[in-house]
Amino acid sequence: MSMFETIRFALRGLTANKLRSGLTVLGILIGVGAVILLVAVGNGSAQRIQSSIEQLGTNTLTVSGGGGRQASASTTATSLTVDLATALDDPEAAPDVKTVSPVVTGSQVATYGSTDHTISQFVGTHPTYVPASNFELGSGAMFTQEDITDHRKVVVLGSTVAESLFATADPIGQQINVSGKLFAVIGVLAEKGGSGFSDPNDLAVAPLSAVQESLTGYGALSQILVQATGPDSVDAAQAEITSILNEKLGVTASTTSTPYRILNQAQLLETRTDNAKTFTMLLGAVAGISLLVGGIGITNIMMVTVTERTREIGIRKALGAPKRTVLNQFLVEATVLSVIGGLLGVAAAAAGSQFTIMGVKPVIVPSSVVLALGVSVAIGLFFGSYPASRAASLRPIEALRYE
Repeated sequence: MSMFETIRFALRGLTANKLRSGLTVLGILIGVGAVILLVAVGNGSAQRIQSSIEQLGTNTLTVSGGGGRQASASTTATSLTVDLATALDDPEAAPDVKTVSPVVTGSQVATYGSTDHTISQFVGTHPTYVPASNFELGSGAMFTQEDITDHRKVVVLGSTVAESLFATADPIGQQINVSGKLFAVIGVLAEKGGSGFSDPNDLAVAPLSAVQESLTGYGALSQILVQATGPDSVDAAQAEITSILNEKLGVTASTTSTPYRILNQAQLLETRTDNAKTFTMLLGAVAGISLLVGGIGITNIMMVTVTERTREIGIRKALGAPKRTVLNQFLVEATVLSVIGGLLGVAAAAAGSQFTIMGVKPVIVPSSVVLALGVSVAIGLFFGSYPASRAASLRPIEALRYE
């Protein structure tokens, strides 16, 4: 019997019981769709994390007070100062450092007229903070070093803050009340895409001296943002910063824990990407279990089919049908079920990827589709092999006596 005839007989056998075949296909559909969609969610999550970190700048370093995870209970966190930031901004000691921005930040309530808005990050810093943080000025102007020297209460708003306080009105030249202090709005930052975890545009940037004088006091800095001359010089800049801080803070080889911490955005991106890949693999493995269950369903249904068609098998073998023909027919039936389920699963996953799942936009990659379809075919062959072998092994005389 030709392969065409084998496929024709297989399809006729499957359509003889449409409900049973449909339920079997549904099991494979769910498995394939789950594998593709959950892997797509993992990929989407990885891209969102990467986008979030890249928004901060892959050539930036963040210095904060206190040791790392290995710090002992007796370690005292270092109070970062403007003098430390000035020491880092030394072209001779740190030639790979482009800019240094001392930062104080906190949540503040801003008021304009009868409208209030709680600003998540009210940042006191230097003008270099904006480009180092991958922000761009949308309108107006940025404050200058002269504004810092003169302690001028001017502010540049993030797009979220500007829209909340002023709606469609032009905020440039207006004054807002920030915790009882008046700040003049001189600019608005261009909107920057969010990561989904927080709104990066819910901030305001003002001169460090004015913020310390009016809002936070002259305590420790929240952090020091350092921008390297380029992505390739981040490691060199980190080494230079470490050397300067160790000298200024008296850190030696015998020091058990450094009193400061340096966050390298490039290293963080690499670590988070690796974690996201592991997460994606785990999601795919969990979804693969449902595909395995679908394969067991194929075995179960094919065993029932073989039992119901025992007399048919006996007649065919009595008329001279070879064992191989019977084997191929039932293997083809099982494979057709899994292929149809696989194709429908791909379609279901493609439809599901159009929606946001758990705050993540799924990103389907072709390799996951090919892999899922390949596995579905393999499952059809593997889980259909035992019922097919059993059907092919039936003796004609015993099959004909079966009722």
